[in-house]
Formats: sequence, C-alpha cells, structure tokens
Amino acid sequence: MLKNYFKIAWRNLIKNKVYSIINIAGLATGMAVAMIIGLWIYDEVTANTHFKNYDDLYQVMMHQTFDGFRGTQQALPYSVGEELKNKYPDFKGVAMCDWGQPHSLIYGEKKISKTGHFIGEEAVNMFSLKILEGDKNPLHEPYSIVLTNETANILFGNQNPIGKMVKLDNETNLKVTAVVEKQPKNSSLSFDYLIPFQLQETIYTWVKQFHKEHWGNNSWQAFVQLNDHSTANATNAKIKNVVIAHFTDENTLKHIKPEVFIHPMSKWRLYSDFENGKNTGGFIKYVRMFGILGFIVLLIACINFMNLSTARSEKRAKEVGVRKAVGSGRKQLISQFLSESLLISALAFLFALGIVLISLPYFNQLTDKAMSLQMANPLFWLIMILFTVITGLLAGSYPAFYLSSFNPVRVLKGNLKAGKSSSLPRKILVVLQFASSVVLMIGTIVVNQQIQFGKNQPIGFNNKGLITVNWSDDIAKNFDVIRDELLSTGAVASISQSNSPPSDIYSNNNGWEWKGSAPVEKTVVFSTIATTYDYTKTLGIKLLEGRDFSRDFADSNGVILNQSAVKRMRLKHPVGEMLKWNDKPMVVLGVIPDIQMESPYRAISPLTIIFSKGWVGYVDIRINPNVPASKAIDLMKPIFEKYNPSTPFEYQFVDEQYARKFNYEKLVGNLAAIIAVLAIFISCLGLFGLASFTAEQRVKEIGVRKVLGASIFNLWQLLSKDFVVLVLISCAIAIPIAWYYMNEWLKTYQYKTTIRAGIFVLVLVIAMAITLITVSFQAIKAAMANPAKSLRTE
Repeated sequence: MLKNYFKIAWRNLIKNKVYSIINIAGLATGMAVAMIIGLWIYDEVTANTHFKNYDDLYQVMMHQTFDGFRGTQQALPYSVGEELKNKYPDFKGVAMCDWGQPHSLIYGEKKISKTGHFIGEEAVNMFSLKILEGDKNPLHEPYSIVLTNETANILFGNQNPIGKMVKLDNETNLKVTAVVEKQPKNSSLSFDYLIPFQLQETIYTWVKQFHKEHWGNNSWQAFVQLNDHSTANATNAKIKNVVIAHFTDENTLKHIKPEVFIHPMSKWRLYSDFENGKNTGGFIKYVRMFGILGFIVLLIACINFMNLSTARSEKRAKEVGVRKAVGSGRKQLISQFLSESLLISALAFLFALGIVLISLPYFNQLTDKAMSLQMANPLFWLIMILFTVITGLLAGSYPAFYLSSFNPVRVLKGNLKAGKSSSLPRKILVVLQFASSVVLMIGTIVVNQQIQFGKNQPIGFNNKGLITVNWSDDIAKNFDVIRDELLSTGAVASISQSNSPPSDIYSNNNGWEWKGSAPVEKTVVFSTIATTYDYTKTLGIKLLEGRDFSRDFADSNGVILNQSAVKRMRLKHPVGEMLKWNDKPMVVLGVIPDIQMESPYRAISPLTIIFSKGWVGYVDIRINPNVPASKAIDLMKPIFEKYNPSTPFEYQFVDEQYARKFNYEKLVGNLAAIIAVLAIFISCLGLFGLASFTAEQRVKEIGVRKVLGASIFNLWQLLSKDFVVLVLISCAIAIPIAWYYMNEWLKTYQYKTTIRAGIFVLVLVIAMAITLITVSFQAIKAAMANPAKSLRTE
C-alpha cells in the first residue's frame, strides 16, 4: 500500500512538472534557511559545553554603584582570587586571569606575535583543557608556558616543543611545559598561549608594588569551580562582601557598595547583559529572533505547498471521487496525500542539503564561525529525518484533509463548486505569507538605517590615516629615537602615546573632586586616557579652550576635559580650574569636544585626559596625508624592526578598528537581509504558481472576453487585481506589526534612528512591484493566447 502511495505521488510529480518544481524549489529554500539558522543557533546555545566542568564553572563578577547607577562588571582586584581560595571552602578551583593582549614569542630565528593570558595554574584542570603533550599540571612551574597546538606548530614545526625555551617579549625565558588543543571558535576562553598568573609580579614590578594590595583597582578577571556540595545562591551570600571588607573609606562603603557574585558558564555567552544589578539577557535576543525568522521562512515555504495543492483541488476531485466510490476510506486518502507531501519534502531536503553545503562557507565567513554539517554523526541524520518528516506533514496536512473531504457523489456528478469560499483559505495564506515577507523587509531596512545612523555620528576626531602599534619594552626604551626617525621619513605627520587605542577607552576612574562637589560625587566615574605629548594633534582633535600638554611646561599635574566632563563638574570657566584626583592637585589645561571612542549608540562618557609617561600601551601614528598608506608603512617598518626587534611590526588602522563596533548590528542586518530576500523569493514562487493556475482556470473566460473585444491591458488588470488586493492587505497587517517590534528593538539604543513613514511607502512600492512582475508574466501570457484554441471545445 505504502509503495503504491509513493508510486502515485511520483507519477503526479512527473505529470505536473511546473507545480512540482515550484513546490520543491520553495520547500528546499525554506528548509535550507531553517537548517542554516538551526546550525547557527546550535553553535550559540552549545558554546562552552565542550568543557567537562561546564555546570560547575562560574565567573566572579561585581556590582558597584557610581553616581546613582548600579553597574555590573567582570573586572576585579588582583588579590580577590587568593582571598576566595584561602577563606572559602565552596570552591574546588580558583583561577585569576588577565584580559589577554598580544606578546611576542621568540624561538631561535622565529618571532611571532600571539595573544594569550596570564592565568592561575588551576585553570588547566578547571577548564579541562585537552593536553596533547607534556605535564598534566603545566602551569605549576613559575617560568612556564603552555602553547596551543597551532602556536606550537608555527614556532617549532615538527620538533617536539616540550622542554624548549621560548622568550617572551625578548625579555623572559619560559619553558614549554605542555601543548593543548586550540579552543573552538564558540569558546569563551580563547588563547594562543597561557602563562602562570603569579609571573606578572616578577615581570611587571608595578603589579606587586601597587595593584596587589590595592583593592580599589579592578583590572583582572576571576574564574571559579564550585565543589559538589555548594550552590551558587549559598556561595553568593557568603562572598558578596569579599571586596568591601578591604575598603577603609567610609564614603566608598556607603555609596559604591561593591557586591561580589558568581555568574554561571551557561550564561556567559547569551545572558551577559546587566541593568541596575539585574541580569537582563544579552545575545539570546538575537538567537530567539533568528529562530523565529527561520520558522517563518519555513512556514512561508509550506504555505506555498498548501496553496498550490488546494488550488488544484478540482483537477484531483474526480480522482478522489473514484477512489471513495471503489471503497477508499478517508484515512487512506489522507495517507496518500501525506505520502505525496513527504516525497516532495524528501526531494526538497536533498536540494536544501546541497544549498547548505554550498552556502555554509560564506555563512561562516559572515558570522565568524566554523560550523559544519556533522554528516558522519548518526544523530545529525536522525534530526534531519525528523525535520524532513515534520516539514512534509506541516506542508501537506491541510491539503490532505481538504482533498479527502470531497463528497464522491457531488464530485462525480460534476457539482464540485470552487467559488469564493473555497478560495478564501488560499487568500488568507497568501496574506500571511506576504505579510511575513513585508515585516522582514521593513526590519532589514530599519536595521541598516540604524547601522548607517551610528556610522554617520560625528566622532570628534579624524580616524582616517591613523594607525596604532602595540607598546613594548623596546619601544619604551627607544620611543624618542623612534619618533624622531619616523618624522624624518616624511611619511609621518605626528606621533603620540596612549594607554588605549583611539577606537576604545580601557580605563575608568573615580576619586575626582572639584569646586562645589559633594562628598558623594567622589564616586562619579570618569573615563581616563593617559598620554604624553601631541595626542590631540595626532588624533586630529580640535581644542575648544586652552592648550594640550606641552614640552615647555611641567604638565604632570595637568588634565584635559571633554565637554561632558565639564558639564558633569558644572564648571563655567574650566581652563585654570583646580581639581583633585585621589587628593592629588590637578589643573585643567584645556577642553576638547565630546569624542566618540566607544559605542556610537551610547551617550559619551565624561572624559579626563591625564599626563603619564609610565601608563601607556599604544603608539598612535598619523600618516602624512600626502603619502600613500602602503608607502608610509614600508618606510615605518624598518625603523620599528631596528628599535623593537623583540616584536613583529604589526599595526591596525583606527578606522577599521572603529568599524568593528558595528559587527553585531551588521550581522543582524546581513542575516535579516538574506532571510528577507529568500522569503520574498519563496513568496514569489507561490504567487507565480497561483497566477499560473488562475490563468489556466480562466482560460475560456479569457477567450470569451478577447472575442468580445477585451484588450491585453484589460485582461492583465483582470488577472492581476486579486493578487494586488491581497498584497495591499498584507502590507496593512505587516506595517503596524513591523513598526511595533522595530521600535522596541531601537529602544535598546540610547542614540537611534527614527522610523519614518517613507520606509513603509518604499516597502509598499517594492511589494507591489514584486507582485506585478511575478504575476504579469502569466497574466500577459494568458491574455495573448489565441482565443480560438481555448474555445474550440465549447
């Protein structure tokens, strides 16, 4: 019986090639979109699950109140890990970690720059890092280094790296004690090498002298593993005052109120946002959004199948009547029609698989992932079979129940009516289908407008022709010589130093006092940039008042403020005003505009620029605008190689760094655009099929009208108007829905674009144009047909 069902289904496919192609193409596209989005969602929700201790790993975080706002941060004091480990038995493991930055690794003549972490020795076991070679406790030795297999291969090739010495920044010799497997792309712990955390105290004397005992400096991360008998809530209650216990300033205790807690690994990736001390979600909103979009596209494809199947009901009515007359029950007919749907779904799946295989490399590039189809995994095929069956049942259920309900007596007498009531479900489905497509179109336009809005925001400095080079000890020793030789090439217009790149701000500080400030205002946080000379000149920042730091004056106590800082301090005449920073007297030298170095969608923070020769991490270089960038780089390279031999010459263009701030929005915009285009394509396939069927149904009517004098334009209008009305109804439903959801999405941004009426008019015009283009081919073809052929049987 089942064999016969599929044999009949195959014959119907072959007999009705056009409709079969439309059905298979539509379903294949919808299934491919759903599969790719499913892979992306799976990659997101399974992030970090490769760690064996996934359920027991946590990151230590802290709530603090600044200027009345309760903020949440990952940054912690240097000694918090030691405190947790020694005083709280709740933890099986504790590992402090820095934020990771590039360092040079040298072995013989090989010199590479890689990014790694200073991390506690327990991290290897806590994170269950897969040791491929070497010691099982590789960070126990103070002067050791753990390499990933990728880094080890670059440095040593086919040699055994264990026991060999690698020089860090051409200063510190480290022994390779282990090689571990490189982490997958969706891992929150990303590194090329690991170094013992305590080694920072030896390499960087400032860590031991200042940060180790200074509980007000938050510059490190901490990870913990709970033991089997502890719970997160109970542990949080115990450790919440671990930082505040080391504060002696009553004003700080009263107003900042630092509270430590642990955040589970299961929430690191998708639930990382906090507001007023409460977790408010995070990237999970995009996972949910694209999950819904993937389902919508698949639903649109299924609607195509339903519409074309029910539209052709008259063609199969006599078949149903004959089958019922000779004894077929309704269940048998439903089984037959569902088998046809399953066959189409299976064929569509094969085409969808091909589409996914072809498009996945591009999609990986778009989303910066390394996803693949696990075709050797039996679970993959089980999921795909279920996916195909569910899609087939979803697409074929309505047609199966509809066709099997025909009365055999009425059908065989020729009394089956296909009037307005019979076409109503199809019209509803077309409206639903196109409304979904219109919502996606509007969403795509709004997302791209928001991206453009951010890009068009004035940033207050010129990031074109500006590069940054990472700091090193050799650069520190030879900075003046490097500066002079770079300027002498004529390729460089200006050079400065700073503690963060121009595309970001790495430091925030409180402790500022000003004339008329209240004691509580000492807790107000100001962004901080530390620099020496020529910073505003190099970045192209125009001073509004006063001057920059000058070699002609002793400016070590000077500070430059942005407009937001002046406003926050309520300074009417800021230049020359005396301030205090942690009781150190400071004088305002100048005022600059509000420069945008962080997110272009958030309010600009109050900024203080201070003079500090020891607190720098980057060289900022302004390329001479009259010299091509490639030539300027070629002239700079030998100078850096000469005076900074420990580190490969690596640089970043600031405008490219700044462009990365739009990555999330660009990802959402690109994915939404792709999904919208595919949804419209599927909808157009459905319209094309329905228009073809409508023209076929009304062929004799068209012939009569042509004989009576109807023009091609009249007939085109006749066949197109029903579809135009349906699309207009779709737009009327979709526009308010799209406006509501996109308006809610924009509320997550402080600086945002506005949704103007022109967007809806544009989408309406596009939707109408797509509809008319899709329908017109069949309409004009039918209108131009010879009426003699269509009326010869009358």
